[in-house]
Amino acid sequence: MDKKKILIIDDEINIIELITMNLERNGFEVISCLTGEEGIRLVKEQKPDLILLDLMLPGISGVEVCKRVQSDSETKNIPIIMLTAKANESDKIIGLEIGADDYITKPFSVRELVARVKALLRLVEKHSVDSKSEGDNSIVIGNLSIDVEKFLVQKDGVKIDLTAKEFAMLSLLALNRDIIYSREDLLEKLADEDSSSVPRSIDVHMTNLRKKIGKDNNGQDFIKTVRGKGYRINL
Repeated sequence: MDKKKILIIDDEINIIELITMNLERNGFEVISCLTGEEGIRLVKEQKPDLILLDLMLPGISGVEVCKRVQSDSETKNIPIIMLTAKANESDKIIGLEIGADDYITKPFSVRELVARVKALLRLVEKHSVDSKSEGDNSIVIGNLSIDVEKFLVQKDGVKIDLTAKEFAMLSLLALNRDIIYSREDLLEKLADEDSSSVPRSIDVHMTNLRKKIGKDNNGQDFIKTVRGKGYRINL
């Protein structure tokens, strides 16, 4: 089996060396760079399986790198974990609001970071396996179709670009239409070892997801909020 390739974009060499050593110990291939400009080039050339992206970079910021990666049809599905030194919760979720899949705050536990990387990669793969067990990769909800194996969502035949977390959330709800998931349930299902994520991160992913998929032909939200309980697909 080929090693999963991780790209680290961070302007602190000691951070890069520490993360690289620990990821390589866990069987990953690691490439790295110090600037956003170089990061964008490596993303296009190397097509990594996951990106660890510092929010505060000189020149092109991590926010701008994230936007450019997601605007490119060849790289937009690559999962991104933002690294940020900011401790305020509202600052932490900036990355989520622009489409990153997860964040981790500096200083961080290297063990936790490696667990986050594994969890996010497993999350992408898990829903492909789940779709095969269903016997049919296509889930149709009104004018919305979800191909879990191909990581493809279409509305009226037009492709909708989702992050890995958004896609996992949508496919989880779609595969379990009769289940109401609380924010805590979604954190557990979608994060695995990522126990330090806050419930508000789920709200951000859900807001972004709803905005992207819009409403069905009847003007109703595809995902219904059940007051006091959580979320489910609008049956």
